[in-house]
Parts: sequence; C-alpha cells; structure tokens
Amino acid sequence: MTGKVFLIGAGPGDPELLTVRAVRRINEADVIVHDRLVSPDIIKLGRPGVRRIPVGKCAGSHPVPQERINDILVELAGEGATVVRLKGGDPFIFGRGSEEAAALRAAGIPVEVVPGITAAQGTAASTGVPLTHRGLATGVRYVTGHRRADEPLDLDWKSLADPDTTLVVYMGAANIGEIASNLIAAGMPRHLPVLAVSEATTPNEQQMRSWLDSIGMDVEAHPMPSPVLFIIGRVADMAVVNDDIIPEAATRASRSFEIIHA
Repeated sequence: MTGKVFLIGAGPGDPELLTVRAVRRINEADVIVHDRLVSPDIIKLGRPGVRRIPVGKCAGSHPVPQERINDILVELAGEGATVVRLKGGDPFIFGRGSEEAAALRAAGIPVEVVPGITAAQGTAASTGVPLTHRGLATGVRYVTGHRRADEPLDLDWKSLADPDTTLVVYMGAANIGEIASNLIAAGMPRHLPVLAVSEATTPNEQQMRSWLDSIGMDVEAHPMPSPVLFIIGRVADMAVVNDDIIPEAATRASRSFEIIHA
C-alpha cells in the first residue's frame, strides 16, 4: 500500500503555536522528516517508536540536497509509511514545500498540506509590531534575502522601496547591508526604522532596533543567531518591550541600535 505525506508548517518556534491539525498528524506519523530550524520540543512529539530523520540545511551547508529530500519522501511513502514532513513557519512561504508537493504528486504519492503560522506572523505577535497599521502601512510584502547557490540578489528594488508598505525580509542576515543600500538607492527613506528579530517566539529571542542606513553595520558588529527576520517600515517603531510601547518619536540621536533579550 502507498502511504501518505503531510507537509506541516511547524510555526516560528514556540510549540504552542502549532495548529491542532498539525499536532494530530504528528501523532499519527510513522516517520518525521524535519528541518534544522524546527523546535526540538516539536521534533520530540510523536508516538513511541516514531522514526525521525533530520534533513536540515543552513547557509553554505546542504548535507541533504533538496532533490534527495524529495526522494526520501517518495521512498518512505512508497513503502506504505505515514510521513510527516516538518518545516519551519509555513511550508509554502520560502519553505520549498511546493517543490516537495510537486515531486510527491508526480510520483503518485498522496500529499496534504497543513499550514503553519509564518515567521512574520509569529515575530509580529511576539514583538507587538503590526505588519499593517492604519496611517503607517497599507500593505506588507515578504521577500527572501538569500538566493540559491549564493546567486546575486536581483529584486525589484524600485517596487520594494515603498515607505507605505511593510517589508519583511527572510534569510537576510548575510545580505542586509546590501539590501538596505539598494532600497535607499531606489528611494526608500534612509531613516526608516528596522527591527531585526532572532529566534522569534522562543526563550532565546533577541531584538535589534536600528535604521535602514545603519542596520547593515549594526548586524555586522553584533551578529545575531539564526534565524533572523527583518521588519522594515514605520510600524517597526511600535515594538513592545517589557509591555511598554517604545514611542514613535524616539529620535535618531537616542539610539543607533538597541539589542533586547526577550
């Protein structure tokens, strides 16, 4: 009998942000194939005897290539196993879940997608920064700050440089200086607030508050553990620290950057 694969979004890190469906499917799994950034507490879930296979990647290190991950899922389900593929955030937001789903369907393997809370949503909730806010941001855009095989970033900078739109940058820690410079060159205000958040929603969460023209230098001087997500836009000044809203009127002279441990 052919098994089935569940592509499950494990959320931004906090196990309590898993959906009810995700927990149920994890508890039904024969095998859990998981990424590096999935919370260890989530990986530990599952019934006794469940097999766990790590296939995680990190910048510059891909011990299990994506094509091999696709093959592993096809092989396991072809043996009749119920397979849970755990991916950080949501499987269809910069998670290559669509590639895995396509490979499974091409092989005749049933696949179900279980959405997860995205890193952007989790970070927004954890920091108190709304991704949209009347009078500050009329829209939000998600972009990746990293290209496959270290290819150069080739984004539509003019389109992205809209101060009325919140820009959320995934996987951008290594290139945030270049990203910021390109946005400024395309017309985005250099004094626009930026919030960098490391390991959002977890006990190790860190926040760095900076400005568009200095975020590259600040991140280089004070590296943050991955994953790091950047929120660029006026809404970033609404970050909540110790239950107090940092006033939007905070002057540039008052801080170049500020690192806050959750």
